[in-house]
Amino acid sequence: METKKTLALILAGGVGSRLYPLTKDRAKPAVPFGGIYRLIDFTLSNCANSNIRRICIIPQYKSLSLDRHIRLGWNVFNPDLGEYIISLHPQQRIGEQWYRGTADAIYQNIYFLEREKQSYIFVLSGDHVYKMNYNLMLKAHIEKNADLTVATIPFERKKASQFGVVEVDDSYRITGFEEKPKNPKAFLSDQSSALVSMGVYVFKTNILYEALHNDAWKDTEHDFGRDVIPMMISNYRVFGFIFREEDNKQVKYWRDVGTVDAYWEANMDLLSVKPAFSLYDEEWPIRTYQGQYPPAKLVVSGESSEMRAGLAQDSLISSGSVISGARVNRSVLSPNVYIHRGSEVEESVILDGVDIGRYCKIKRAIIDKEVKIPQGTTIGLNPEEDRKRFFVSDTGIVVVPKEMSL
Repeated sequence: METKKTLALILAGGVGSRLYPLTKDRAKPAVPFGGIYRLIDFTLSNCANSNIRRICIIPQYKSLSLDRHIRLGWNVFNPDLGEYIISLHPQQRIGEQWYRGTADAIYQNIYFLEREKQSYIFVLSGDHVYKMNYNLMLKAHIEKNADLTVATIPFERKKASQFGVVEVDDSYRITGFEEKPKNPKAFLSDQSSALVSMGVYVFKTNILYEALHNDAWKDTEHDFGRDVIPMMISNYRVFGFIFREEDNKQVKYWRDVGTVDAYWEANMDLLSVKPAFSLYDEEWPIRTYQGQYPPAKLVVSGESSEMRAGLAQDSLISSGSVISGARVNRSVLSPNVYIHRGSEVEESVILDGVDIGRYCKIKRAIIDKEVKIPQGTTIGLNPEEDRKRFFVSDTGIVVVPKEMSL
C-alpha cells in the first residue's frame, strides 16, 4: 500500500489570535471541542483511519497542553513496525529564527524528512474539523502523476475571502491560487460558490524539497498558501482534489474553526438530530484522551416545596457532569461540569470543570475551563454589560476565559 511510503506533517504552531481568548493559554489545535475532544484529534484520527502511521506534529506556541494530550491520548503507534507520532519543536538547526511560516516550519525540519526517505508527504492543518480518507486523495495524486495535490471544497463565495481560493481547468489542474482574496473567483460555472483550499496537501517528497529550497532564501512570508503554491503552479503539475461524497454529488463537512463564531457554530452543528458531522460514526472513530470520570448524571434538586428535575435537551453531556435541578438546552458540556439548581444554560459550550451556581442564566456563551460562576449570574442576555467583563464576538457570543474569577 502507498500509505506505507507516506509521512504526515501536521502544522500545529499557529498563534490562533482570532480564537482568543480560547488560545490565551493553549495552542489552537489543543482547544477543546465537542465535549471530549481537542481540535487536533480530528486530523490525527483521519491519519489513523487512513492507515497513515508515521506522523510528525510541528508545534511552536503554548504547546504544553498539546504535548500532554498527545502523550496521554495518542501513544498507540508501534515503533517496532516503523510507526510513530513525534513532535518537531523549533531547534534552530538551520538558523536562529523560530518558525517563520508554514513552509519554513517544514524547511527547518528537512534534515529529519530526508532521513525518513518517504515517497509522499502529506502537509495537514491541526485545527480543522472534518473526516477525510487521505487514501482517496493519494490515489488521485498518483493517477494524475501530480507533483502537488491540494484538497479543495466548494464554499459559499461571499464567505470564501477568509480562505485560499483555487482556480482549476476542466481536468482540475490548478491555474490560479490566491490567499484570502477580496473578490473570490467563481468555481467554474457556479457563480454562487468558490473553490477553497482545505489546508490539506500531498507532495511528491523530492518536489517538496525543491519548493522549500526555492522559497527559503527569498523575501517572502514562507507560507504555503501565499508563496509556495502560487510559485509552483506554472512550473509543476499541481492539481485540485474535490472533497465530495464518494458518489461525487454531496459536498462533505469541513470547518476551519479559526474564529470564536466559527468555533461556536461548529459545536452547535453537532447537536442536530442528523448532524452533517456525526461523532457516532462507527466506521470512522474519533480517538481522544479521556480521564477516568464517573457517568454523567441528571438529578432532582431542591426542597420538597421547590423540587426541580435536571433536564437536558438536544445537548452533548460528557462524563462526570452533573445537572442538578437545572435546564440545559442545545449545549455542549465537557467533563466534570456541575450545573446547580434553577440555572438555565442554552446554546452554550461549557468546558471542563466549570461550576455554574444556582439560578444562573447562560445563553450563547463559551465558558472556558475551571470557571466558577457565582449564584444568580447572567451571561449572554445583556451585550453591553457582557462587554464590560468579557470578550464578545461579532455575532454576540460571550467568551469567559479559563479560570477567570467572577
